[in-house]
Amino acid sequence: MLSTGALRAHLLAARLAGPVATSREDSLRSYRAFAARDPRVLIGLDPEWTWGQRDLIGLMADKCGVSADPRHVSGHDVIDPELTLTALDAFADRLGAVAERNGPVLLGTGHPHRLLGFYAALADALSAAGCAVLTPAHGRCIDITTRFGLRTYNLAYVRGVALVRDPGPERPGCEPGAHTHSPLPVRTVLGAAAEAGGGLPELVIGDHGWVCGAGQLGFEAIGLADTDDPALFVGEAEGSVSVAVPLDDAVRSDYYRPLTRYVLNRACLSQ
Repeated sequence: MLSTGALRAHLLAARLAGPVATSREDSLRSYRAFAARDPRVLIGLDPEWTWGQRDLIGLMADKCGVSADPRHVSGHDVIDPELTLTALDAFADRLGAVAERNGPVLLGTGHPHRLLGFYAALADALSAAGCAVLTPAHGRCIDITTRFGLRTYNLAYVRGVALVRDPGPERPGCEPGAHTHSPLPVRTVLGAAAEAGGGLPELVIGDHGWVCGAGQLGFEAIGLADTDDPALFVGEAEGSVSVAVPLDDAVRSDYYRPLTRYVLNRACLSQ
């Protein structure tokens, strides 16, 4: 089993924690937008409390380890690896709990080019443990507003993990899906599952709008989030998100493999 010390060293070496690539400027911009309730940053969450920028800086300092000084306005953000490790333990505990009762699960990502392998390994392990990995609304068209205007995507599943991709046939060598923060995919999936009268997930696992959108609808949701994604941490603080793991969500995909081994071992799941 990968030790806590070895994983801590990996988090720092891979810049998953410690000084990360996300800039302080980007994070502060997100906090200002969240305070203004910009839906592009709320990503499906409807906060119960009033969150000003200073409130968010304080929350993110507590949850991620970023600087609590509002006068710190530039440079790289910093994630405390101890907070990442603690959150990974909680994340793994939720995986273990749903596996123990063979509960149905839904996995989805807005970062398929980086995090698909991480979630796919979890899907494989949960399926092997007897959990139904749900795949409703496969092939459904979804219109998502982007900075380039309204775009139509297709909902797809790769190794049990939901994502959106551009319409048309899959082309060899292309990314497995598109980057998105939108909660519309998870709303579409959960709505389709309810309409079909089939099983609904006992746990939703993912990032961005997959977690916030599901949590806002009352589903237990856990996921990964960077320092410029305050919505997941606000959701955790308010109780609509069960676990938000602070880490850089855009490093090389193979850098997440030690995290996969760690959480599956702690959850007593085979990979």
